[in-house]
Amino acid sequence: MWADRRLMALCEWAPYLSNLYYCVHRDFEREHHAVIVGRRRYERSIGGASDQGHLYRLRRNTHRLEKGLISRPRRDVFARDYLPETVESFEALYNGPTARERDDLYAWAESVLRSYFDAVRPGLNDRIDALRARFHKAAEAPSCEQPRAPYERATAPLPTTIDHLMELAKRRRSVRWYEQRPVPREAIDQAVKVAGYSPSACNRQPFEFRVYDDPQMIAQLSNVPMGTKGFSHQFPVFIVIVGKLYAYPFERDRHVIYIDASLAAMALQYALEVQGVATCSINWPDISSREAMMAERLGLGPDERVVMCLSAGYPDTTGLVPYSQKKPLNELRSYNQMAGNPTGAAE
Repeated sequence: MWADRRLMALCEWAPYLSNLYYCVHRDFEREHHAVIVGRRRYERSIGGASDQGHLYRLRRNTHRLEKGLISRPRRDVFARDYLPETVESFEALYNGPTARERDDLYAWAESVLRSYFDAVRPGLNDRIDALRARFHKAAEAPSCEQPRAPYERATAPLPTTIDHLMELAKRRRSVRWYEQRPVPREAIDQAVKVAGYSPSACNRQPFEFRVYDDPQMIAQLSNVPMGTKGFSHQFPVFIVIVGKLYAYPFERDRHVIYIDASLAAMALQYALEVQGVATCSINWPDISSREAMMAERLGLGPDERVVMCLSAGYPDTTGLVPYSQKKPLNELRSYNQMAGNPTGAAE
């Protein structure tokens, strides 16, 4: 322990030594491997191995185009650096003998690309004009449905007030005891739809909710995470949230699966709560043996990582929940706190 503390002190002083430290202490090895496998899978997919890379790239770049379209002021020419790959992915997915059926992603990308080429006038850039011709050949005619390009957001007051939201936040507790009755899949699906509207970096949504309501499957999975001993035997529903690192070509995005999935998980829990279905967030520690066990049982690839788990069900009205005192406002929030103004106090 003494030698380890000394080595950590050296790494604190010289950050590059951290690489050597973690050559010996291999706690980050699985993350390193997962990121590399994800990048390679993305690259092979773009090269034609599957359509997954094109799906994530088109979703990301369509969102980037939307941000350009809503800019103030909007530039006459923009998106030159990523427009070619956007059109390439659109063509790869929806044009040619092995094209996918036109779906929601097609309707959105087609509408946004059409708005882009309407906004960037012909004759301003030869390369964009060539891509315009390729897009119109691939898209043929405008979609008949309502355009899915940027629009003016509704501003009418919602019936839900901040007081209602506070009441919901206080009502939602981590419930560990459930009635032994099934949760309708319609209720779960409605909650997942709500979760799908959570913010996500470049709208890639690099996660999925794996829902289990079969008692035998729940028994195989619910004890893999730590902290469920003693109450996992009565879970009506068990949900595993899986992040997909093959959505990204760069290491810099390796943490986005955890951020985006967590945002969606909170929305899911609120959406279940308002339907009378309680939940409990179940921690997922980074332990090699448990990662391997869950990956084997779910059939996960090395670039698919569990973010967290949830139990769900109708709460047992006689079951208690922890009080769990939350931090006061002044410990959660500061204003204008920076290095030169560490307390955030007004000058």
